[in-house]
Amino acid sequence: MTPLVRIQREDFDIGAEIAALTAGNANIGAVVSFAGLCRDESGRLTALELEHYPGMAEAEIARVAAEAAARWPLSGLVAIHRFGLIRPGEQIVLVIATSSHRREAFEAADFLMDYLKTRAPFWKREHLADGTLGGWVEAKADDDDAARRWEQGS
Repeated sequence: MTPLVRIQREDFDIGAEIAALTAGNANIGAVVSFAGLCRDESGRLTALELEHYPGMAEAEIARVAAEAAARWPLSGLVAIHRFGLIRPGEQIVLVIATSSHRREAFEAADFLMDYLKTRAPFWKREHLADGTLGGWVEAKADDDDAARRWEQGS
């Protein structure tokens, strides 16, 4: 099983992605999906701008997705991350994991999402409601703590 990784400007259709991943595989017992949306931070943001290095970002996410596929018995794994200007309410990221059993699918999706949230090579900049540009967004301490639980030997 080779994970599917896409980085794209355009939105994605969760149902279509799940249908494509599960088509023709009657051994799948679990589909776990996570879709991350842009928040307006209580009206403070009008958009989040995401940048990446094409090629490098895909390769790095593919490397971590392959690690997930090696750690858990998955039948499918998809990671889609958008870039560009994302408005509040719009989708940013999608992770789908399929397996014969739910636990493996949940854990693999959680592992990959923790990586995408904290270490994926994306840069996020806030566009503020007052018309100014905010700073570049750093990973939060609680996101880093969540990601550390997956480290080998922990």
